[in-house]
Amino acid sequence: MDKLNDWGDIAREYADKFIDYLPTLLGALALLIIGLWIISLIVKYVDKLFQRKDYDRTLEIFTLNSIRWGLRIILFVLVITQLGVESASLVAAIGAAGLAIGLAMQGSLSNLAGGVLLIILKPFKVGDWIEVQGVSGSVVEINLFYTKLDTFGNQRAIIPNGDLSNDNIINYSFNGTRRETLSFGISYDDDLKKAKQVLRDLVEEQEDVLKDPAPQIIVAELGADSVNFSVRYFAENSKFWDLHWYMIEEGKLRLEEAGMTIPYPQRDVYLYDQTKMNGTLEKNQNNNSNSAN
Repeated sequence: MDKLNDWGDIAREYADKFIDYLPTLLGALALLIIGLWIISLIVKYVDKLFQRKDYDRTLEIFTLNSIRWGLRIILFVLVITQLGVESASLVAAIGAAGLAIGLAMQGSLSNLAGGVLLIILKPFKVGDWIEVQGVSGSVVEINLFYTKLDTFGNQRAIIPNGDLSNDNIINYSFNGTRRETLSFGISYDDDLKKAKQVLRDLVEEQEDVLKDPAPQIIVAELGADSVNFSVRYFAENSKFWDLHWYMIEEGKLRLEEAGMTIPYPQRDVYLYDQTKMNGTLEKNQNNNSNSAN
């Protein structure tokens, strides 16, 4: 009976403590529910503001998640404080945990910061052809940590945003047009003006070559084996490569049809009779000896 009485006293004691603590618990629960509701309203309001503007969707999602989780952390601290936990020690614990997580995820945070910069500054967009980190390709996806490219060989390249944001980026699609520079060589014996006119006629026949800026056909170099022409023109990005391959092939054919010679490096090799060379050498040495005497 004594043990039962002791257990009964303990139960009554805990029941009294629970009843005394119940208002605090209900208050913390009410704070949690109301806080989550307010956070939901704030996130929805910010989302509506984003929808009125032409922001990148990846940046919008990142900002909304940052706001949501930032407010939830603040709400968590308020609820724990309401339950009687000292806020100073709680904030210190959260700060220490944040520091440890930050050190452990150093590379990921660098990529995250790079991704945010890329989305805000927009040096390129999905569909652009860029060159970065020694890789050239079409951008297929930009997320917060990595950028994905499809290369010319249809290979997928995944580049960390931390490295990408700190590297030189060449965006070939930014201006909508590109300038091509092709080189054609002819022999020194060929008619220079005739060859230049052949190349000019070829360029002017192409509808995909832009008239403004005007194309240029210039003598770029007097090389060791040839006179080299530089054919320069602008074309739209969508027509650039088809025009590039056609102009190389057709330029060679037109020059050959016009009687031009497309030279290639040559070397003259002379063979000497070693016996005769040795005889000549000995004769010269004897002459030199006689002269000395």
